Amino acid sequence: MEVVHVYTKPRRDFGRQTLFSDRPAELLVDVPPEPSLALQFIPLTSRDQAVQVGHDTSEHQVNTERFESHSQGMNHVEGGWPKDVNPQEMEQTIRFRKKVEKDESYINSILQLGSAMEHCIKQNNAVDIYQEYFEDEEEVEESEEPPFAKTINVFRDPNQVRRTVAGLSWHPDGGRKLAAAYSCLEFQKAPTDMSLDSYIWDIENPNRPEMTLTPTSALVCLDYNPKDPHTLVGGGYNGQIAYWDTRRGSQPLEVSSLEQSHRDPVYKVIWLQSKTGTDIFSTSTDGQVLWWDIRRLSEPTERLVLDPGREGNLERALGAISLEFEATMPTKFMVGTEQGLIVSCNRKAKTPGEKIVCTYSGHHGPIYALQRNPFFPKNFLTVGDWTARIWSEDIKDSSIMWTNYQMSYLTDASWSPVRPSVFFTVKTDGVLDVWDVLFKQSDPTLSVKVCDEALYSLRVQESGRLVACGSKQGAATLLEVCAGLSSLQKNEKSLLAEMLERETKREKILEARQKEIRLKERSRSEQSREDEAGRDPDGHESPDQLIARAEMDFFSIVEAEQRRRRERKEESQRGSDDSAQVNSRATTGKERQLLERLIQTHEDMMELQSTDLCLNF
Repeated sequence: MEVVHVYTKPRRDFGRQTLFSDRPAELLVDVPPEPSLALQFIPLTSRDQAVQVGHDTSEHQVNTERFESHSQGMNHVEGGWPKDVNPQEMEQTIRFRKKVEKDESYINSILQLGSAMEHCIKQNNAVDIYQEYFEDEEEVEESEEPPFAKTINVFRDPNQVRRTVAGLSWHPDGGRKLAAAYSCLEFQKAPTDMSLDSYIWDIENPNRPEMTLTPTSALVCLDYNPKDPHTLVGGGYNGQIAYWDTRRGSQPLEVSSLEQSHRDPVYKVIWLQSKTGTDIFSTSTDGQVLWWDIRRLSEPTERLVLDPGREGNLERALGAISLEFEATMPTKFMVGTEQGLIVSCNRKAKTPGEKIVCTYSGHHGPIYALQRNPFFPKNFLTVGDWTARIWSEDIKDSSIMWTNYQMSYLTDASWSPVRPSVFFTVKTDGVLDVWDVLFKQSDPTLSVKVCDEALYSLRVQESGRLVACGSKQGAATLLEVCAGLSSLQKNEKSLLAEMLERETKREKILEARQKEIRLKERSRSEQSREDEAGRDPDGHESPDQLIARAEMDFFSIVEAEQRRRRERKEESQRGSDDSAQVNSRATTGKERQLLERLIQTHEDMMELQSTDLCLNF
């Protein structure tokens, strides 16, 4: 059943009916304008007003408390043994192993685990997870970007009295730690309350040092053992050598005796390449190079006095500032001195005099840095006064390449371990310079203002990407250089080898030319001395010398006359009378000078002969 509701509405409620028709337009009302009403018109004055619908806000700054973290570690000791078994006793451990191996549950568990382990080993052998798929393809050269360097961290001296970062050393395993030696290098200006501690920093935690090294005297240099990353050695301001094992605390395990140590601050200490990995050698401004064994630091194993006279006289020894040792040349080492000389030495020589092989001279002041190129060991870099110089072992009188004189003093330098043509320098104005000798030699490729105070130390990480700089106020700044300065470029080794060989040849040619000039000057000076010896005491020439000089003048006049006649004959044949006349005048003038000289020589000779006759009479 459907329910239907009908709504009804009368016709009258709909209004008048609309009728539509087509007809032309017709005017219903026409209102003409009234000019008299214009006087009564009042214009409305406009006004602009801005309205801000936004809410009023205020800005506040809140400095939250810094989150400080510190690293903790623990040494794992062999465990898992029963209480009644001493793991240090070999017999007890062997007896317990045999007992466990006879147990059936042990055998069943080994069989079950063995199948699972075998399956995993087969999977690893089937898929090479270390495979490089695009190894054979040529590298696409990236777009050249301008070189840059950015600051990663700054490690500041935590003590109230700021000290200079005198030495830096990277941890040999990956370079995640940085050892810094702090000392006051100004003579007799160290405050009485100055701390003697040096620190090891984690490069990701600049808030607190990871470890404190407590020496008996402030450290001037530090060096990690490349064979054992837990051991490092340092040279003190009082001349002592100290040795640390980071697993055994902050105190040094061994310290050299004062009587057998250096007399001045130890400016450089280096680990030697040896089977035991315990040999080091050090140098100081007292003019000595000492070899040590860290297992027995009571006295040095060997001693060398840097006496240029090769007599071993300590009073005439050259004070050493820098030291260089290359593992590929185990018998050779080099020393940079305060006098600007580089001393090349051979440790395996029989006598102390033969150990000093030769010297290189080129700097006007102390040589603060000395390092061989890691790719071309025959070439080495030095820094002293206001320049950095690159040397070749074959050229001793001059360096083969050098930078322009800088406005500030250079204090340290280091080669890049990955790019053979790049080296870094630091200056007293707080600037780090990066040089690429293949790109340009007159100016640095990149200059970075690290800080406002002077920089005194520099070390480059093994990867070549991170650079650590130590300042006078105790700040060790860590910088990261761009990929262009820390990755080997195409054909870089061959190009640098050609450049070094070319510069070496050029210096050899110049050296040979200088030798010739010196020989000529020496022979000329000897001839002048002989001539002076032949003169009379009163300064007159001997008769033989006067006659010889007169003959030379006569023959020169004859040759000039013959030349003049030939020229006149040639000119007459050409018909150039005017030019012949000019030549005749020029030649006549020269002839007149020679004649006057001949007459004067003849008069001197006659006067000397008359004097001899009077003396004989």
